[in-house]
Amino acid sequence: MGKESGKFSSQLVDLGKVKTYPVAQRKSLVRREDLAPVARWQEVDSLSSLFPQILKGRDLREVREAIVGAVRSGKPVLWGLGAHVIKCGLSPLIIDLMKRGAVSCLAMNGAGAVHDFEMAFMGQTSEDVASELETGRFGMGEETGAFLNGAWKRYVKDDVGLGEAMGRALSEQSLPHGELSLVGNAYRLGIPVTLHVAVGTDIVHMHPSADGASIGLGSMNDFRLFTGVVTHMGEGGVYLNVGSAVVLPEVFLKALSVARNLAYPVRNFTTVNLDMISHYRPLTNVVHRPNIGGGRGYSLIGHHEIMIPILYQLVVEELEKTQKSGG
Repeated sequence: MGKESGKFSSQLVDLGKVKTYPVAQRKSLVRREDLAPVARWQEVDSLSSLFPQILKGRDLREVREAIVGAVRSGKPVLWGLGAHVIKCGLSPLIIDLMKRGAVSCLAMNGAGAVHDFEMAFMGQTSEDVASELETGRFGMGEETGAFLNGAWKRYVKDDVGLGEAMGRALSEQSLPHGELSLVGNAYRLGIPVTLHVAVGTDIVHMHPSADGASIGLGSMNDFRLFTGVVTHMGEGGVYLNVGSAVVLPEVFLKALSVARNLAYPVRNFTTVNLDMISHYRPLTNVVHRPNIGGGRGYSLIGHHEIMIPILYQLVVEELEKTQKSGG
């Protein structure tokens, strides 16, 4: 008996007719020269040499180049920080980048102001929410509300926002750990800080000293100030969204829209989202939408306490090379 054909044998593709070609003629995305070297940090000229020139290793280098390139060309480097950046112990690195000219503007949410003040005031922050919430004591630390609400009521006016008001108040007091304050150092260095507040989200809004009028006016003024910085981002500026999943990506997108509405040529810049997990809003409003008409967007996912020190070291190495060469 002959071999019986399968029910669908007539539909089988004949792989014997497939055409092949020499693999050397093919474009390959991974090359030998892109691989990570087996070397210790001390044996290479830069930390970046330890990363493969592949995927996020390549992206990390390009982000470093964008930041350093902006510094060299006098374009703004804007940092949007979620409060966890402070709670993860990274303020000293951001402050050092300020001193090196790698921070042109610092944007934070209201929680960032809370943790920044508490670190300056007592060298510690981040209360145990679960235990304090049970007793109704959560967020009721007296000095935090008194200082921030007091600063905003005293100094916010028609052309002064929450960030400048907080910076001025910090400059008038010698707090025990003032060297740790992002806002205080920025104020001293002449770097604008903008605080973007959603009323009801921060512990100081629960305090008797809270004044909605000053908080609202100050946050609006800071939006105007942030937008003013964004107008200069075109052709080489950088915006980094570090850990803010909701507020700052929305603020950046609206600021960019206003800048373009006012006919500023804000295109061909770099945006970067650095966060612990991937979120829709920063991917959409920071990485993708702003760069449709030109520019590059990057997403680097990882814990702040690991990723920011790496990026810090990469940027500082390159800035110091520039200084040594006299550039």
